[in-house]
Amino acid sequence: MVDSSERLTSSPQEAPPTGKRFGTFQGVFTPTLLTILGVIMYLRQGWVVGNAGLAGAVLIVLGAFAITGATALSLSSLVTNIRIGAGGAYSVISQSLGLEVGGAVGIPLYASQALAVAMYIFGFRAGIQYVIPDAPALLVDLVTFAFVFLVAYVGPGLAFRIQYVILAAIIASLVSVAVAAVDGSMTQSVTLWGDFPGAPETGLRGTSFWPVFAVFFPAATGIMAGANLSGILKDPRRSIPRGTLAAIAVSLVVYLLLTYWLARSASPGELVSNYYVMIDRAAWGPAVIAGLLGATLSSALGSIVGAPRILQAIAANGVVPASRLLAGQDRRGEPRNATIVTGAVVLGALLLRNLNAIAPLITMFFLITYATINVVVLIEQRLRLVSFRPLMRIPTFVPVVGAGGCIFVMFIINPIFGLVASGLVLTFYAVLVRRNLVAPRGDLRSGLFVSVAEWAARRVVELGGTNERAWKPNLLVPVDERSSLRAMLPLITSIAAPNGIVKLVGVGGGDLSQVLDQAATELRRDGLFATSTIVDGDTFEGAVAATIQAVSGGFLTPNVVLLAVPEEVERDAQLHEIMRAARENQVGVVLISRHPQTGLGRRREVALWLGDHGPSWRLEMNLPNLDLATLCGLQIVKNWQARLTLVGLAADEAHKTDAEHYVDTLAEAARLPSDTRRVVVPDASASPVEEADLAIFPLGDDMNLDEVRARVRDAGVSCVFAHDAGVESALA
Repeated sequence: MVDSSERLTSSPQEAPPTGKRFGTFQGVFTPTLLTILGVIMYLRQGWVVGNAGLAGAVLIVLGAFAITGATALSLSSLVTNIRIGAGGAYSVISQSLGLEVGGAVGIPLYASQALAVAMYIFGFRAGIQYVIPDAPALLVDLVTFAFVFLVAYVGPGLAFRIQYVILAAIIASLVSVAVAAVDGSMTQSVTLWGDFPGAPETGLRGTSFWPVFAVFFPAATGIMAGANLSGILKDPRRSIPRGTLAAIAVSLVVYLLLTYWLARSASPGELVSNYYVMIDRAAWGPAVIAGLLGATLSSALGSIVGAPRILQAIAANGVVPASRLLAGQDRRGEPRNATIVTGAVVLGALLLRNLNAIAPLITMFFLITYATINVVVLIEQRLRLVSFRPLMRIPTFVPVVGAGGCIFVMFIINPIFGLVASGLVLTFYAVLVRRNLVAPRGDLRSGLFVSVAEWAARRVVELGGTNERAWKPNLLVPVDERSSLRAMLPLITSIAAPNGIVKLVGVGGGDLSQVLDQAATELRRDGLFATSTIVDGDTFEGAVAATIQAVSGGFLTPNVVLLAVPEEVERDAQLHEIMRAARENQVGVVLISRHPQTGLGRRREVALWLGDHGPSWRLEMNLPNLDLATLCGLQIVKNWQARLTLVGLAADEAHKTDAEHYVDTLAEAARLPSDTRRVVVPDASASPVEEADLAIFPLGDDMNLDEVRARVRDAGVSCVFAHDAGVESALA
């Protein structure tokens, strides 16, 4: 066992990147393809064609791949929006819906992955006994288990190298089929729609379309094989979408071509009664047998490598008992303890000798996981939070098809097991809720509760965390002059729309109340949740500071105070006092200076000034006083449909390359629009905004308002200055 006292991290997505990392082809495409092209392709595809006919079989293949393909697209969209950690689907779900939901789905998902290893070993043994009928079943099972366990214990690198050999065997088996087709095996007339005679073990008493669909569907459920290895990928954000979708596309083509070949190469009676018809009709039967053995062995390897990583990720969040032990890693980052526990689970399942009774339950847990991933995308899309800006966007109907299809198939395959699986997941969730798990970083639940209704306020507080991913603009706008408010309204809308909140606070009397009401009405017409109020105070700065302090402990607390840069130097002290109160209460500050001649220009170009971050030029999770400026820039660019320019400063020519790399890395990490320009200038006097309609600058603690006014004069355009509250993140 590995001592995990120094290896346990607070979350899988924050685990240090130890050990060898793998790329798209080796880490995602190959294991996913080998899992999909499994035993069902070799032993049951012919039976499906014999029952359903060519048209029916094609419909079954397309239907199954439509559901799992939609789920893969949903997974890809989520993966390109977050920093996925170890655990694959568990990491995605827990970051979005919380540790309780992630654990409730992840625990049975782990159990299914582990039990699936035993089932794949049974399938491998069946292939061995086809070749050697007298081979002792238990001995074959134990030897096969010892082999796959040792490979998994050594590490995924060895498993991936073995999978290349298996991939070659599967390709050889398909080549054998192609050679048979060329040599004239396709002599049968096509039966478009079958009579559904059923299975030989039931005496061919008849069946229907949906039971046949249920037999084939597990063939398409190997889409998580690569995602489960997310913790050992070099770039999971790129590798998982590319590798998974490519594997699905290739396997779909293989299944469709194989369906046509089977329909033309054997009669419906032969296809239904002979599970080994693919071996018999191929040009070289041993190649197909090798492919069958390789398919089952690769599936077993993929599951026994992936399952411990799911368990380790769950344990790293303290979700399961003995979490510190199970989260342990060796010096190469391998989850040794979780692998040993998984091996014990698989061995126990093998000794039971028959898992057919619970096989449907294993499929149910996979389907619940897939349905949950689709539901997460639906929630993210409906909440429309600033943090949801995936690099791969998908239409709403995709997760609807994925979620609805998964739920439908659950009850088509076995409604009893569907209810049992759902009940177990709900039970796990209820238990985990009682444990009051603390997530290392906020998730979507707070944003969801705020969007649904105010009654969820207590639950949001209980969830805790900084809720960086649920951040959206909640502006407090102090006003003492009607003219300044009128000038700021367009930018207020541009920063807060479409789902932000604006609180207009008037300081003083007269007709200011009416002006604020009219402004709030205009903002509401723009789709914003805007309210207004009047606050009395001896001084403007005192009233605003008191307001910030008063609302800091409430629900829907403002996270940004927005002010206009005063033209009168005498009012600088007021702004400094307001900024001090904002900093003390973790509220960001945005200053607006509208240029008297250019205004907001054409609203087509926005420049975001990054400044000089040398000499290290390292990009951390929390940007150095750039988070709020970046988020404001994203909001404005989106609402204006404008182009963003990132401007870095490299005062030393020797650091220009580092600065350019920093700007490029920030653009990718923050998931900025694809047309974002990247510019590095040699000194602060160079004009970074000559083509811009608006310039955005970070506002430092030590920057005085004379420097702010000078920046506006030098830029020659309207400017926005932002000071972080410390609770927002542009990289979340």
